[in-house]
Amino acid sequence: MRIPFPSIKYPLVAILRGLKPEETHDVVSVLIETGFRAIEIPLNSPEPFKSIEIAAKLAPADCLIGAGTVLSVDDVENLDKAGGKLMVSPNVDVEVITAAREKGMVTLPGVLTPTEALLAAKAGATGLKFFPASIIGPAGIVAIRTILPKDLLVAAVGGVSDKNFSDYTKAGITAFGLGTSLYKPGLTAAEVKERAILTINAYDAAIKEA
Repeated sequence: MRIPFPSIKYPLVAILRGLKPEETHDVVSVLIETGFRAIEIPLNSPEPFKSIEIAAKLAPADCLIGAGTVLSVDDVENLDKAGGKLMVSPNVDVEVITAAREKGMVTLPGVLTPTEALLAAKAGATGLKFFPASIIGPAGIVAIRTILPKDLLVAAVGGVSDKNFSDYTKAGITAFGLGTSLYKPGLTAAEVKERAILTINAYDAAIKEA
């Protein structure tokens, strides 16, 4: 059974690659304050499970806190222990998707081709992370979407930011993963908040125009 993506106003995943535990409280707090309800801390960040645990404890019940770059069942186990509920991977690994699903996690594996997309859907993924979206573009995602289950979430990640939301929303793609346009190591929480507000405003405008 597929774990559904929660009904939230902004289907935007904040990707905090490189986040340190000591930054986590302040950065995650401003993102939640701004309207983000899905936070991904990639496992190639410093002490990622510690940061995930901090974020999971401070986040409201309607937030999805989890990990990116999840590559193994052991990663899923550690994510569960840290309180994470979102599993994002760069690839399609049926064992990893299954393990996360059995833990009740929302799963967003990375795909680029019809074969990968259909395999992930068959494995029960909540949604698909088309990555890098800059390679396939809105038209490519839309073409593959026609063969997928109608209730499967489709998100564009990689090269997507407040600068080009409208390219995707006009094609009916409304879920995104946002990385360096929102956060990169060295930014203060105040700077992240400024970027988050800009992102939310740009998203609202793109949805309105679509």
